[in-house]
Amino acid sequence: MEEKDNKTNEIFSKILRAGRRTYFFDVRSTRAEDYYLTITESKKHTNDDGTSYYKKHKIYLYKEDFNGFKEVLDEVTKYIIKEKGEEVISDFKPKENFENIEDKKDSKKDSDSFTNIEFEDI
Repeated sequence: MEEKDNKTNEIFSKILRAGRRTYFFDVRSTRAEDYYLTITESKKHTNDDGTSYYKKHKIYLYKEDFNGFKEVLDEVTKYIIKEKGEEVISDFKPKENFENIEDKKDSKKDSDSFTNIEFEDI
């Protein structure tokens, strides 16, 4: 009998790299030796000190849910393409309007009235 790694129970895997995100599609085995799918999103983040770490999110998908999942995923992706097209919109950048700029100027005036404390003063 073939010996399996009990830690992962991985049978088959595919990887999709997408910019800072990586998606892992892993077929795993249950104790009863039936198969299910895990989809893991791993996204690289950077700490203030320059070191990096990964945040992971995982979905477990069982055979009895495959058809419904595929149907809904297909419907939703078709809707998005129909409404917004296939063109990728760049990352979100907050818009600044004149009110925000004026608020920043006013808050700078307010902050100028505070006493400045230098690190050496502590």
